[in-house]
Amino acid sequence: MTDPDPRLDVDRLNATRAAYRSEEKPGELAFQRLYGVWSPFDPQQAKAFFDPTGLEWWVAGGWAIEAFTGVARHHEDIDVSLWRRDVGALVRHLAGLYDVWSAGDGALKPLVGDDAEMPDNADQVWLREHALGPWRADCVLNPDRDGRWVNRREPTWDAPLDAITFVRDGVRYLNPEIALGYKAKGNRPKDRRDLEAALPLMTADQRGWLAAFLDRVHPGHPWRDQV
Repeated sequence: MTDPDPRLDVDRLNATRAAYRSEEKPGELAFQRLYGVWSPFDPQQAKAFFDPTGLEWWVAGGWAIEAFTGVARHHEDIDVSLWRRDVGALVRHLAGLYDVWSAGDGALKPLVGDDAEMPDNADQVWLREHALGPWRADCVLNPDRDGRWVNRREPTWDAPLDAITFVRDGVRYLNPEIALGYKAKGNRPKDRRDLEAALPLMTADQRGWLAAFLDRVHPGHPWRDQV
């Protein structure tokens, strides 16, 4: 597979440190001292990295909102979504190239060998080239039901992947209403900025979906009056 330039991006790292200090994650620098720094892929680098795996993948989180709105902002990581059932295939494909670590409940564990199993309490895997390299992707593992995407915040609801994603510049992204639905739980400054950027561009159906989701999953959420 083609390596999408795993060198540490010093400018991006410095911007990330500034963001952590200023508002988003004041404890993140201490975490990075223990477990290593981040220099995440951007969406096109993720495409160069994940397409050769042959696995289905898509981008969620802030990058999905940026792709929808065209409003650029700093991103301290990239949320690449994969099917949970594909973790073993990812580990096998990256063997000898990149290390795969399970991440959950504040614990990191390397996944090594054909019998590598995800801990039940972990819903993410992190990727880096080796222990001295930066983390490049935070992969959120999505369950499926007979091949259909399952909403992790509302597991009774599922849909075809094509119905809850859109494609821009060859990269598949989570629809804005669903990305914002996940962001509502955190309600961080960057999440509120993403909401403000996306709402004017969303269709009535998209806003209606988000409003109904907030009513069901986050009753009384402060975003509800805006939607």
